[in-house]
Amino acid sequence: MLHSIWLVIAAPLAGVLLNGLLGRHLGRAFVGLVGVGSVGVSFVVGALALIELGALPAAERSIGVGMWDWITIGSLQVGMTLRADALSLWMVLVVSGVSLLIHLYSVGYMGHEDERMFARFFAYLNLFVASMLLLVLADNYLLLYAGWELVGVCSYLLIGFWFHKGDEEQAPVVLVDGSQVAVPPNLNPPDSGKKAFIVTRFGDFGFALGVFLIWSTFGTLNFTDVFAAAPQVPTATITAITLLLFMGAIGKSAQLPLSVWLPDAMAGPTPVSALIHAATMVTAGVYMVARNHVLYDLAPTSSLVVAIVGAVTALYAATIALVQVDLKRVLAYSTISQLGYMFLAVGVGAYAAGMFHLTTHAFFKALLFLAAGSVMHALHDVIDIRRMGGLRRKMPVTWLTFLVGALALAGFPLTAGFFSKDEILLKAFEFSPWLWAVGLLTALVTALYTFRALIVAFWGQPRDWPLYEKAHESPPIMTAPLAILAILALLGGLLGLPIVFGVPNWLSEWLAPIFAAHAPAEKHMLSVTTEWLLLGISAAVALVGIALAYWLYAQRGDITARLTVTLRPIFVLLINKYYLDDIYNAVFARGGQRLAALLAQGLDKAAIDGIVDGGARLFVRGGAWLTQFEDGHIPHYALGMFVGALVLVAYLVLR
Repeated sequence: MLHSIWLVIAAPLAGVLLNGLLGRHLGRAFVGLVGVGSVGVSFVVGALALIELGALPAAERSIGVGMWDWITIGSLQVGMTLRADALSLWMVLVVSGVSLLIHLYSVGYMGHEDERMFARFFAYLNLFVASMLLLVLADNYLLLYAGWELVGVCSYLLIGFWFHKGDEEQAPVVLVDGSQVAVPPNLNPPDSGKKAFIVTRFGDFGFALGVFLIWSTFGTLNFTDVFAAAPQVPTATITAITLLLFMGAIGKSAQLPLSVWLPDAMAGPTPVSALIHAATMVTAGVYMVARNHVLYDLAPTSSLVVAIVGAVTALYAATIALVQVDLKRVLAYSTISQLGYMFLAVGVGAYAAGMFHLTTHAFFKALLFLAAGSVMHALHDVIDIRRMGGLRRKMPVTWLTFLVGALALAGFPLTAGFFSKDEILLKAFEFSPWLWAVGLLTALVTALYTFRALIVAFWGQPRDWPLYEKAHESPPIMTAPLAILAILALLGGLLGLPIVFGVPNWLSEWLAPIFAAHAPAEKHMLSVTTEWLLLGISAAVALVGIALAYWLYAQRGDITARLTVTLRPIFVLLINKYYLDDIYNAVFARGGQRLAALLAQGLDKAAIDGIVDGGARLFVRGGAWLTQFEDGHIPHYALGMFVGALVLVAYLVLR
């Protein structure tokens, strides 16, 4: 099955063709079967390939599957070659497995769309999965870049899927003193799709420059050849390459300063949000850094930049999530924050820990988004938590599964998120206590905003009785994926046992042939007592955050209201997302428009048009002057010939 790994990509591509060409004519049942079945084939093939790979000796767990020569221009030779190793096949399993559940859920969630839109949606969704699978299986940088860009195109298509919708104004926040705080409106789907595509282009430009620099430095784009030759390359060059590649990761994974597109991506259908956040696009950056760990190990400055950007982004996004009133946007900022954790991990050299958290995050974040979609399905697309309350009585399955996802996200002891997050914090403490402190503070804020959203939406009394009366549980085709993901969010941490005492966990052992082959021997610096202390502190922080959220939002809502007034400047700063969008609008959007107007009026009209039009006018006037001599009088023509002859003789004499 390893040599047939191309089927992992071919199956969803076949789904794209079938649904794109025939879906609208053959009905929803055909579309759903093809859409779900094609991703199911990818999952089965990936699982069988992973089992087959596991049966091989550790040193042989890397198989190149060449299909055809793609580009041959002089010394540039790029093959359509896939790499089946421990890292790529693990990503195949995570991407296809979570995507399979999202596809199944989508059959019910998108059932109200007409057959044409339904078929188009699943064609796009299959293409999204195929693009990500191409990205993770690529054996060279050019093929990786092709998958990288295809993922971006698919996100643009799916975020803007409901192109007929307009901007969504949100009700202002009314404080206890009677004043109001305006909540920025949500962009419409087409503008959100364009924003995602344009913002990520900035990062992708750096990524492309990194690929060009790799080619000019190594003379090859093949991963194996580049990694083998990297130790002989000057550190400054490796640093430049890794920083340029990381620019692409900043864009795709929505890290500072290119984090602004991901919250607006919530304009797309909820299954799209789940797919982007849990299984595909945003994880591409983390995977890319992990895949290039050989280069980052040789560039400590770049690794430090990755770790600092990850830590700062994690805290930045978590604080914004504290005040969001849109349930999906709470989860969106949570994704930005959790991706910061993953970059913190790979930045400090804990690549297996970063991949572990990527895996568990895929479980509980897909669960939370799909549960939020279940709430929207029940409340006729209402997603403002200020209009909810008491939903646990109307939607018990959605409530319980959302609770499990919230516990995992908050790092509640023994859930999947607890194990993966704490392994990152342990590695961060070994690297720098300051980074660990930022990560720990982020964990506290994460538990607080997660349970704020859960308590406000599902606890207490309904705030909008007519809306509450319409609420109902989602159909089994939507709740079944929720139940499966809830089990994974609870038990997924078993992949990481044990995580203490310097003993590598199962996932670390599986990925060891990838990450340990070129890395220097890791020194375990923490004592057993220190590890237990750090684990205890992390667990206590999660419990304190949950308890604080319950006290503030379930017991003493009046304190929260008064704090909002007392801390109004901070509240306004957070509700406006640190004004990062406003800065970009002022500098790049409106600034770009003003620059374009200035160039149009100044350079284009005054200079370019002046030269072209002025030259034309000069010739017109010259021609008009010369026509004075074309009057039909022979003496005038003779005089002209005489003057011309004199000029010619003078030229010949004086030459």
